Amino acid sequence: MTLTPSALSQLRRLLSQPDPKLIRIGVKNRGCSGLAYHLEYVEKPAAFDETVEQEGVRVLIDSKALFSIIGSEMDWVEDKLNRRFVFRNPNIKEQCGCGESFMV
Repeated sequence: MTLTPSALSQLRRLLSQPDPKLIRIGVKNRGCSGLAYHLEYVEKPAAFDETVEQEGVRVLIDSKALFSIIGSEMDWVEDKLNRRFVFRNPNIKEQCGCGESFMV
C-alpha cells in the first residue's frame, strides 16, 4: 500500500498526539457490498500485522485485510462536506453506489 502526500500529512497529525499510538488499517464485514475500510488506534502491532512505512510515517495493516487492500493507495481528501481517507483499490470487483463498501 502506498500513501499520498496528503495522507502522509494527515497521518503525521494523527500520530503526533500527546499519547502517540499506532494506526491499524483493516476491513470489516459491512455495507451492501460486503467490506468497508476500518481504521483504529492501537498500542502495539498484533502478531501478524504488516507494517507500511513511508517517509517516516508508519501504519499497520491488519493481517486479515492484507489480501483485500494489497496494492491500494491511501489518500486524504477534503471538500465542502467531508474530510476523510479514501482508498484507491485495484482489487475491487464491485462497489456500492455510495462508495462506502466494496467486494474483492
